[in-house]
Amino acid sequence: MRVVFAAGGTGGHINPALAAAQELRRRCPDADILFIGTKNHMEAELVPKAGFRFESIRISGFQRSLLPADLLHNALTLVRLAFVTGACGKILSGFSPDVVVGFGGYVSGPVVRTAHKMGVKTAIHEQNAFPGKTNIALAKYADAVMLTSMNAAKHMKCAAEPVHTGLPVRQELLAVTREEARKALGLDPDIPVVLATGGSLGAESINRAMCEVVARFREKRVCFLFGYGQLGGFVPGVLAEKGITELSTDRLRVSEYIYDMASAMAAADLVVSRAGASSLAEIQAMGKASVLVPSPYVTENHQYHNAMALAENGAAFVIEQKDLTPDALSAYVEKLIREPDVFRATGRAARNMAITDAQKKICDIILRLYKDER
Repeated sequence: MRVVFAAGGTGGHINPALAAAQELRRRCPDADILFIGTKNHMEAELVPKAGFRFESIRISGFQRSLLPADLLHNALTLVRLAFVTGACGKILSGFSPDVVVGFGGYVSGPVVRTAHKMGVKTAIHEQNAFPGKTNIALAKYADAVMLTSMNAAKHMKCAAEPVHTGLPVRQELLAVTREEARKALGLDPDIPVVLATGGSLGAESINRAMCEVVARFREKRVCFLFGYGQLGGFVPGVLAEKGITELSTDRLRVSEYIYDMASAMAAADLVVSRAGASSLAEIQAMGKASVLVPSPYVTENHQYHNAMALAENGAAFVIEQKDLTPDALSAYVEKLIREPDVFRATGRAARNMAITDAQKKICDIILRLYKDER
């Protein structure tokens, strides 16, 4: 069996594809697997590191502004589009895949489209509750459409009946209990714990609100695990201005990056986070209550739709960025201290939405397409 995965641009596209490929390799050790992406994004490093063959194509997305640099970028994108179909055809002809699977992002568009024209079985996976333009276009002829949230189906015209697979999560997240995590981190087993993160880059709005929240609750019985990200270098200085200079205590852990996120997430009673698909899949899988602050800067405002899919099921609280203030965030922390049962119920609702065998479901569909091809 020969399978191509097309994924690139961000970890939200690449990591689920890698998880599915690893499951396929586990179940079918003789499967020949190839990834196609771009050489100037993280897939060029992550895919070979995971032990998979990688080929690159030259493709980019369009910018929406009329700035000269963006207009030049769009002109180059048009040039690349003129040649990318031939490049995809050359790679696919040389590899002769049985199935091609796209995991979203502009890189998967020409790969899946070319495979379809060549008569190869195709599948796509959409991570978000509001699908991206590439998957909306591909859904019209893909042989299988896999969704993290069935809300996405409302915005797609699918040739095949959509399947709710969920989104693969790192298995190490499911291997540690709350008690074990707190012991490993040296935290009080009974104290309320708030985990705040804006991802590896950080989110300025969350960081600034959290600085004030940490200051307000410094004398109260609550612990904060606060990862401010690469762009949050101002955080230690802001906290110092508020009289907080010790950033690693039994009640406060502040750092640029939380390396042991599995333990931090397991230890938490409340997670303050953006609403990217991977983050939400992890929150659901671990059954955590969350206050979600969707980024307003993403395509089609898809993080808002992701967050509302949880909120509508009583599985999360949502604060839009325009409404995010220290007061708004403090209210949830205060409620966590006074009414922990409310947040435990929210966490259970999140866990009830989780699909923890997404890799298996995705792999099952790939194998079905392979058998249909035979």
